[in-house]
Amino acid sequence: MRDLSRATGMSLAGLYYYFQSKERLLYLIQKHTFTTIVGSLKARLEGVSGPEQRLRIFIRNHLEYFLANQQGMKVLSHEDEALKNGFSSEIAGLKREYYRILTGLMDDLKRQRKLDFNSRAAAMSLFGMINWIYTWYNPRVDGGAEDLARSMGDIFINGISHSTKPRRKARS
Repeated sequence: MRDLSRATGMSLAGLYYYFQSKERLLYLIQKHTFTTIVGSLKARLEGVSGPEQRLRIFIRNHLEYFLANQQGMKVLSHEDEALKNGFSSEIAGLKREYYRILTGLMDDLKRQRKLDFNSRAAAMSLFGMINWIYTWYNPRVDGGAEDLARSMGDIFINGISHSTKPRRKARS
């Protein structure tokens, strides 16, 4: 809180007036992030029926938000487990909703293309690709969110489209 006070020019007492604790501030940041990104995603998906297009919308929506809010994403990525005292259950519910949307989009693509892949592993792989972008993203080299979403979407969708479930080894 002292670092935040210095960075914002607000007194420590002033910060504690608005935010009773560091945990409350972290909760509000996470709640705002997840409600904003889920709300935006739902609006963008409305009226779009193609499973691949819907999955690409998910990727673009996520990247646009993350690239526009890189400092907040650092906080979310590094302070994810810090919430307690009831704050964590509400945030966990928002995260589960976001995860379920993604796995639903993947299941739709699987059905349409008759693919066979593990939706949970695919979802975690996609989140791994897109959640850590703030650590390497350079707009001069990587382009904007639209270009990056197209590239990452191609890599991801081509990957799951050519995957199969692992076969069990035959016993000798």
